[in-house]
Amino acid sequence: MERLAVAARAFSAQGSAGAGGVAMVQGASRGIGLEFVRQLLRRSDEGRVVATCRAPGNAAELQKLKEEHAPGRLTVLPLDVTDETTIEAAAASIQETHGSLDLLINSTGILSIPNVIQPETTLSKVQKSSLLLAYEVNAVGPILVIKHMWPLLKIGGRSETGRGFSLVANMSARVSSIGDNGLGGWHSYRASKTALNQLTKTVSVEFGRKDNIACILLHPGTVDTDLSRPFQRNVPKDKLFTREFSVQKLLSIIDSIKKSDNGKFFAWDGQEIPW
Repeated sequence: MERLAVAARAFSAQGSAGAGGVAMVQGASRGIGLEFVRQLLRRSDEGRVVATCRAPGNAAELQKLKEEHAPGRLTVLPLDVTDETTIEAAAASIQETHGSLDLLINSTGILSIPNVIQPETTLSKVQKSSLLLAYEVNAVGPILVIKHMWPLLKIGGRSETGRGFSLVANMSARVSSIGDNGLGGWHSYRASKTALNQLTKTVSVEFGRKDNIACILLHPGTVDTDLSRPFQRNVPKDKLFTREFSVQKLLSIIDSIKKSDNGKFFAWDGQEIPW
């Protein structure tokens, strides 16, 4: 609770300074992304949140949150990570409405879709279409989002906002770790998240040279969401987290990040994960 209180004060400080802190959550219509939006809005009466998803009109929970908060606190925009034109349009809208970004959270992820993609249990089940789809959604999409939000992140993160630099947090997974892979399987998901790690690390090196922006990767644990639900049978009860618990932990990490953490990969408990 103490760490959460510190985190709340941190975001409150961002929200009360200058034009106010602006956080963007990409992939915000459900699961972890939706919970990020909910908790960020609770932290301050002044901080502003931009939530994006493929079909805002169908995102009932997001629309409800928008109605519950003061005008301007929550902006909901369409963004499909497989369609770069929607990413460009979202960036233009944020530029016009807010002018900058202090925090970008990429939470989109794909693991299974009936009759489209399923985690592979053996090499014989690997399909080109699954590999490409997982790579497009889990790796390419988030990096393109960073690319187009880059000018806004350059403007954000000024010293008066509290943190002193802008932050990008990409949702990865422990199974992306090559060094930690002792089980095999899940070829498409593992490889796409490993690609996300490498792309994020590469971006972090560039940002570290010339911009006041840091990039990190986060593993949320096994969270009770639509993504993990078909695969929860063998997960111990104490290892299956609620969305509320996981996001609290992740926000605590986000709030404690230093510029020197740029390019690192953290688990929900703050421990660094090997590549």
